[in-house]
Amino acid sequence: MRKKQTGLKLAGLLATVSVFAAGTSLVWQPLAIAEENHPAAEAAKQKISVEDFFGKPQSVTSSGSVTVHGAHIDYEAVSGTLIVHKAGWDDSELPDVDKDKKQPDAAASMYYVAYFKKGVRPENRPITFIYNGGPGSSSVWLHMGAFGPKRVVTADDAHTPAAPYSIVNNNDSLLDVSDLVFIDAPGTGYGRLIGKDKEKAFWGTDADAGAFTDFIAQFLSRFGRYNSPKYLFGESYGTTRSAIVANKLADDKGIDLNGVILLSQILNYDNDIDGVAMNPSVDQPYVLALPSYAATAWYHKCLPAQHPDLKAFLKEVEHFALTDYTAALQEGNAISDAQRDATAQKLHDYTGLPVEYIKKADLRISGGEFEKALQGDKDLDTGRLDSRFSGPTMDKLSQFSSYDPQSSAMSSAYIAAFNDYARNTLHYGNSPAFGDGYQEYKFFSDAIMKWDFSHKQPNADFPIHGAVNVLPDLASAMKHNPSLKVMLNQGYYDLGTPYFEGIYEMKHLPISHDLSNNIQIMQYESGHMVYANQNALTQLHDNVAKFITQTHTALAPAAAK
Repeated sequence: MRKKQTGLKLAGLLATVSVFAAGTSLVWQPLAIAEENHPAAEAAKQKISVEDFFGKPQSVTSSGSVTVHGAHIDYEAVSGTLIVHKAGWDDSELPDVDKDKKQPDAAASMYYVAYFKKGVRPENRPITFIYNGGPGSSSVWLHMGAFGPKRVVTADDAHTPAAPYSIVNNNDSLLDVSDLVFIDAPGTGYGRLIGKDKEKAFWGTDADAGAFTDFIAQFLSRFGRYNSPKYLFGESYGTTRSAIVANKLADDKGIDLNGVILLSQILNYDNDIDGVAMNPSVDQPYVLALPSYAATAWYHKCLPAQHPDLKAFLKEVEHFALTDYTAALQEGNAISDAQRDATAQKLHDYTGLPVEYIKKADLRISGGEFEKALQGDKDLDTGRLDSRFSGPTMDKLSQFSSYDPQSSAMSSAYIAAFNDYARNTLHYGNSPAFGDGYQEYKFFSDAIMKWDFSHKQPNADFPIHGAVNVLPDLASAMKHNPSLKVMLNQGYYDLGTPYFEGIYEMKHLPISHDLSNNIQIMQYESGHMVYANQNALTQLHDNVAKFITQTHTALAPAAAK
């Protein structure tokens, strides 16, 4: 299974089964279980319905340790599911049942893995909720590539050879500064959607954000973490989700966050470089993608003249993008021949693409076209999520690349590593009370093909059925909670969510100049999955750890009054 190239950024158990392993205490059970205990041998014989199994929370607890930058950390790992319901569900009512189909109301069993450092007071210990995007992706990428206690080793900018893969201690896990909760989106991981109209209830911008909001509030309550410093960490579409969830947590649940950490941001889909060709007269995405094109051409040595300093070079490109390039695009088809020629030549200097190709494209090259054309003379397609990667072209005559070489290069490693880790270390996915004892971990769902992208912005009377724009949501969260800090992390070689797009969006949040001081932005010489480069991962860890450490204050002992 590989991440598909797309135009959009895109129960209860009847018994308690106790399993014992060296250094591990495991209990398969609902989090709230009746006072009833069946022998393990008897439970293993039982075959329970899918809706029963996925309709109530599950939990498996194990122990482990990790060494982070020389510090040994013992932790407890809890992997399991929590159940969230469709919008408007009232927990004081019995579940509604469709009398014809005998189906309960829609619900989502959301899978998570939580890591709690042992020997610390929960109220003094930050907790960070982490998820990927898609929409329709599990959190395996951030879990096994960035911040979990174990990490899969992949090649830096080339295809990782097939199994066996190396799973190692993660020296850059965030467990040194925060407890971690990796959350899989509804319909992914070991969670499932159940009930009538289940996809409609959870596969949409607002429905998804509501599910994550409910999950986080429920998690804080079940594990007694309401008084802990709290953070969101979302990647890609996860940044879109975070903007909404940050606001909904405060508005709907009375939960203020200490910080929102964004990785590879897209908050306004009008800035999407993949869908811009379908939106004539909107030229901003071309402007915002140009610096990432330039960084990619620089990396692959495709420029007419090489530049020794990447960052200095990109500052020059950014200036051109906001000035002469923007002016040329604003002219539309009224542009003069001289201005067209001068702009095409400059674009050639900054991207390496042929001048005639640039002119045929009317000075406007989409992400897919750039990925196809940059190394087309070598019959290579350039990576989308990480443009340091290249792969053999599938069709030499096509206008766009039909796959993402970066996803093909490392997805298999992540999938194999997590399946091994979940079953053999976390001991999840092999329940003796469920069917034949095997559950499939779903790395992706087909949610994006059915996603409802309409979104009701804060204080709006109705949802907008167009390109999603959650800048007002993040702005609302920051205005209601002026101490909320925001951190944006970006890779220079990301053609899915170009780094200059994120900078532009942060500068155009509808907030005051004073509140904009709550935002910090960091760039890395990597791609969309910044952590795919080892040096960048270490930098990312250090920057995020510093951000978390500086944005909360541990409670001082106080005398009871």
